[in-house]
Amino acid sequence: MKKVLLIISVALIIIVLLQSGKANDAGQIISGGNTVLLGKSKERGAEKFITRLTYALGFAFIIISLILSI
Repeated sequence: MKKVLLIISVALIIIVLLQSGKANDAGQIISGGNTVLLGKSKERGAEKFITRLTYALGFAFIIISLILSI
């Protein structure tokens, strides 16, 4: 089970690094360029898949961590 947790953690790190720069858009609040942040941009295709995969891997990481802590 510890090997599975290790594999999930490495995959989660890689997937997070593959995501597009959403933090760059959030940083525009300070500079006043909030049109990008308030715009209705939807995730499509690969970006949507990566986001959902990140949620799934994060959920699996938490569940397996809780199981191993018992």
